[in-house]
Amino acid sequence: MKRQGRRREPVASSSLSSMLPIAVLLLGYAGLLGYGVWTTRLPPIALGVLLLISLLAFAVYGFDKSAAQAGRWRTAESTLHLLSLAGGWPGAWCAQRLFRHKSRKASFMAVYWATVLLNMAAVAAWVGKLLPASLLAG
Repeated sequence: MKRQGRRREPVASSSLSSMLPIAVLLLGYAGLLGYGVWTTRLPPIALGVLLLISLLAFAVYGFDKSAAQAGRWRTAESTLHLLSLAGGWPGAWCAQRLFRHKSRKASFMAVYWATVLLNMAAVAAWVGKLLPASLLAG
């Protein structure tokens, strides 16, 4: 006798609709960063730093998922949020999807999306000259 399992919806159709908002957000973010470099409000090295922070966030999510599965010491959620706020939110988003980690915890995701919006608002303020360049240069 064959065992009847639950039928799964095709991944492509459901994930395509959920990918559109993040794709628009990422394109807008990339455009904002590119504009910031073009207008010299952002130094080109800032793009490299943001990429490194994003890769770090991705790796930390991966380590945390591994630790969760093995019952080892976990990374604090505040650390994950700090990495997102510091500009690692694209890497964090990719890790959430790839590792299926923290993406279903509503309270975590609410704070995560707040860090995304705060990060983007800070970059927009910097690039849009709402913040003085001297303050941002340190």
